[in-house]
This record gives sequence, C-alpha cells and structure tokens, in this order.
Amino acid sequence: MVYTLLTLLHVLVCLFLIVVVLLQSGKAADLAGAFGGMGSQTAFGPRGSATLLSKATTASAILFMVTSLSLSILATRRAGAGAGASILDKHPAPAAAKQPSTTTTTLPSGPIPMTISPGTGEAKPGQPSVTLSDPRHPGVQKTIPLNLTPAKPGAVPVPVEQQAPPKK
Repeated sequence: MVYTLLTLLHVLVCLFLIVVVLLQSGKAADLAGAFGGMGSQTAFGPRGSATLLSKATTASAILFMVTSLSLSILATRRAGAGAGASILDKHPAPAAAKQPSTTTTTLPSGPIPMTISPGTGEAKPGQPSVTLSDPRHPGVQKTIPLNLTPAKPGAVPVPVEQQAPPKK
C-alpha cells in the first residue's frame, strides 16, 4: 500500500519537475546575454532573486530525491522478504554445456626423472602440450604436444632449463 502511494507521488513529482524546469528561462535569455554582456564578472552570470519557479524547482527536486531513495529502500526490503532475494534465485541458469572430463593421477612423492621432447602432429586431449604465440602476429597460436618419457635408470636428471632442443 505504501509502496503504491509512494510510486504515485514519485510520478507526480517527476511530471511537476519537468514542467517547472521547462517553464524557466535561462540566465542569459535576454539580448545582452546573447552577445556576452552578463553585467557582472561572475562565472555563471548575475544571480537574480529567487522566483516562485526557482523555489518550486528546488522543492520538487528535493522531493524527487527523497521519493527515489525511499522507493529503492522499499523495493530492496520487499524483494528480500519474497521467496528469492534476487532475480538469479528466482530464475536458475540453464544447464551448462557438457564439461570436459578430468582425471586425477596421483604421482609418487619426490622428483620423477623425465625426458621432455617436442612431439609432432596435433596435441590429443589429456596429452601434455605447450601453446606458443608469436608477438608479431597477435591471436596466432600454435599448440605443440610434449612427449614425456621416463629417464633411464641411473641417469642423472637434467633440469628442463638446461636440456638442449632436439636436432633435426
């Protein structure tokens, strides 16, 4: 009931504010204002006395702000009292597209000596790969599969940073 009355008052205040603002003349509406003769050195021209229209504009602007704030507070409280607190609660999202399956592999503790070499062809799903991009051609990317093979027993593991690229 209060929300409806406040909405009706808000609409009436909006219409009144529009009419009052449109009825006012500008500060430089006279002929002297058109040619730059403001009659004073103030930034926005001489300040005239407050007319009935300017007082009505100020009062309706204040009333407009108060009704706007009140309506927003009432709408928030009203939505919180309902079944859902937001539109997302009332309308759930559609079912997402099929998610890619993920598998978890438990590795033994400690470092595993591996040899890494670039593969050929396309990277298969689940295969380790590296995506490279060329700064000279933005948006162009190339995915290279990686071949991971366990190092031979007794071999000294070489950090990846020190491995030489394979010779072609």
